[in-house]
Amino acid sequence: MALALENGRRQFDYWVTVYKRTWKGTLVSSFLLPLLYLASMGVGLGSFVDKNGTGALGGVSYLQYIAPGLLASTALQIAVGEATYPVMSGLKWQKFYHSMIASPLRPADVVYGQLAFIAFRVLSSCTVFLVVITLFGGMRSPLGALGLLVALLVGMAAAAPVAAYATLLDNDAGFAMIFRFGVVPAFLFSGAFFPVSQLPNWIEWLAYVSPLWHGVDLCRSLSLGTVNPWLAVVNIVYLLAWCVVGTRLAVRGFSRKLVG
Repeated sequence: MALALENGRRQFDYWVTVYKRTWKGTLVSSFLLPLLYLASMGVGLGSFVDKNGTGALGGVSYLQYIAPGLLASTALQIAVGEATYPVMSGLKWQKFYHSMIASPLRPADVVYGQLAFIAFRVLSSCTVFLVVITLFGGMRSPLGALGLLVALLVGMAAAAPVAAYATLLDNDAGFAMIFRFGVVPAFLFSGAFFPVSQLPNWIEWLAYVSPLWHGVDLCRSLSLGTVNPWLAVVNIVYLLAWCVVGTRLAVRGFSRKLVG
């Protein structure tokens, strides 16, 4: 166990060193776009929504309603982005994972290091976003700060299974399905912008299957100070299940690709 943690830490150090040279390229996707969403939807559109009543939103302002959802959605998008093309590059294009395996590192160590770096990316980006939400007045309760941990859990619940999926592909064409039929629908229909109860019944139940809905619901209840302990436990357990199962599948996929 100690060896696995040490090897994972070394992998994480490697990815952070690489990121120090490339971080400027992530500013738009990681920081600017979420802020633009918050300003346009929460402040711009929100002013019109608030004028026409917020009964369907539980009486809170539209900014306070969507800000926690955008936090969770940002975590999901960053995690999926880091678990698709970078993973494919390591396995097929640049094949730096193969170089890592030539050292004493095991496939599991490579997976843990990669997921640790994705966690770092999610945490750093969402920290900035949470500060902006607070400055905009989008948080009603101090418990909203715990939304950062929820965002991290959402990111890991997405990154692990997507990394496992990447090991099954021969090229990047399959990633289009992830974004087109996974990320985009989840972003639009997981309760970030409006209650999923307003959706048709069959779509509403599909929303509950999505890890993002559980993250949005938990982030919002923390931000508004309306946490239901039992529902919070269900949300956390569901997200952890995605993370644990996804990690095990990723380790199995990396082992098959790198060792055979």
